[in-house]
Amino acid sequence: MSAENTHKWEFSARFRRGGFGWRSEPAITRIKEAIAEISKVARKDQILAATGAVLFLEKLSPALEHVDSFSGAIGTAVNNAIEKLTAIISKAPSDEKLRHRWLERLWEAVQEDDVPYIEQLTDQWGDLCGISMTASMWADKLIDTVRMAWSSDPGLRGYFKGTSACLSALCKADRNEELLELLKLMPYKTMYYRKWGVKALSSMGKRSEALQYAEDSGGKNESPFEIARACEEILLSDGSVEEAYHRYAIEANRKATNLATFRAIVQKYPNKNPRDILTELAASSPGEEGKWFAAAKSAGFYPEALELANRSPCDPKTLTRAARDMAENEPLFAIEIGITVLKWLIAGYGYEVTGDDVMSVYSHTMRAAEVAQLKNETFERIRTLVAGEVFGERFVTKILGPTLGLSRQA
Repeated sequence: MSAENTHKWEFSARFRRGGFGWRSEPAITRIKEAIAEISKVARKDQILAATGAVLFLEKLSPALEHVDSFSGAIGTAVNNAIEKLTAIISKAPSDEKLRHRWLERLWEAVQEDDVPYIEQLTDQWGDLCGISMTASMWADKLIDTVRMAWSSDPGLRGYFKGTSACLSALCKADRNEELLELLKLMPYKTMYYRKWGVKALSSMGKRSEALQYAEDSGGKNESPFEIARACEEILLSDGSVEEAYHRYAIEANRKATNLATFRAIVQKYPNKNPRDILTELAASSPGEEGKWFAAAKSAGFYPEALELANRSPCDPKTLTRAARDMAENEPLFAIEIGITVLKWLIAGYGYEVTGDDVMSVYSHTMRAAEVAQLKNETFERIRTLVAGEVFGERFVTKILGPTLGLSRQA
């Protein structure tokens, strides 16, 4: 009996239907453990690892059916798992019969995925097929249903879980003209499906048409991120790095935080000076330049960070943490950041600022001043700054006045 049938996977017993209840943390931990287990096997036996990956993907959605997905953390963990496991399955050197079994099992799992958790698998279907001949067979199997789902007859059209799988398979099989004709049946424009048309045109060497096709995909509710990412990929693939950077880099690499956006662009464009990237990112958000402070600080661009923090309001708590963290190693920077925080607080900026917040920034600034042997000078700078407060009820003066020897009365 083959190892494929006898190998005991540790993750298998942990992924029972509804086995995680509503808590996402244990589920995320077990997902990471399963990926590590399968990846370890893949270093020695790609076929066995791919079989384990198929088993895991079959069990995944039923096991998570009751998990609270509100925070999005479980969805991120699942998507990361799918990305890693589809690569293992796609690269496994299987024979046609075994790969057919894998695909049939995965297809059944997708059909039963009601939450859904593993629908992303269909975007990778062409790669999961392994070779173009297998992909073409799957395209033939699915294409008539896609045509029906996109029919102009309201009695026939509807949602089909296999639409992305069909488009992906057509792309893998290099049936590009057929793919583009099929997309013409789509009842509305959406980059979710039109991205395959972009890939087809790009594969045919029609770069300009591919870019135009992507840019024409912007519907009313369409994310510009997906369009920019597709266009950037086209230009990078043919070596047009400068054009890709200037036209699409910022929009295509937006992340949850400005710091993550900066790092993503720096990593993707190693030929660009990180300082220039930072400058252009700040210029892309006029009036909100201060929000790039954390990116500048993390890169060690302290003069630029300070300039950004002073150019527009920045979260006082972010700046205060910087003053605290840099007080010992970069005291001059910490002093200036602390004074910048007080400047914005005195001007009335800051959300739900408390007296403890004000005392905290003062304390960290004076600690940095002590390290830099500028305690008296810094004290006088802060005292002069606070003495000029006129906004509202002079909140900062109320908190620091006694320490600075100031009265709340003007």
